[in-house]
Amino acid sequence: MSSILSNLRNTVIAGIVLTVIMVLIVTGATGGGFEMGGHAYGAFIMRWLHVLSGVMWIGLLWYFNFVQIPNMPNIPDDQKPAIGKVIAPAALWWFRWGAMATIVTGLLLAWMNGYIADALTLGAMNGFAVDKSLAIGIGMWLGIIMWFNVWFVIWPNQRRALGIVDADAETKAASARTAMLFSRTNTLLSIPMLYAMVSAQNLY
Repeated sequence: MSSILSNLRNTVIAGIVLTVIMVLIVTGATGGGFEMGGHAYGAFIMRWLHVLSGVMWIGLLWYFNFVQIPNMPNIPDDQKPAIGKVIAPAALWWFRWGAMATIVTGLLLAWMNGYIADALTLGAMNGFAVDKSLAIGIGMWLGIIMWFNVWFVIWPNQRRALGIVDADAETKAASARTAMLFSRTNTLLSIPMLYAMVSAQNLY
């Protein structure tokens, strides 16, 4: 067991294998569930991938804002390079690709289920008569704004702030502040975004 848990790749593979076993047991025991290979099951798998990606993205967003940023002043100066040169770049890689995967799987899910246009127009295509389209549409647009912030504001500024690309000290400081403010913006937006997504599935 320690050989599985000591290696992240093995842990992830074991998690996938355990998921497959669980699906087979539950499906066999209940005789229910979606037909494997059918549209409903495909849409379910896409939703599952969407949720997995979202957990990675928002989990890291909240890690940055609830753990790393508030505690940076408490870290001795001689130890801060380890955060900036090792931890932060790795976390930002998973952060931005988690954001990309969340958006791609979300849009694919909306397309597969036939509501992408209605959601992106906030229900305008049906005269704003479908509450679910408005709720999921708001969530989608908040997610898209957050994705844009990650790729086109936070990441370019973090590259300068962390010294991944050359910049003078003043530019690094300004970039670090910009990245922090847009990261906080995404934290703010994540709360109504998650409400919109969950309410679309459960209230309407």
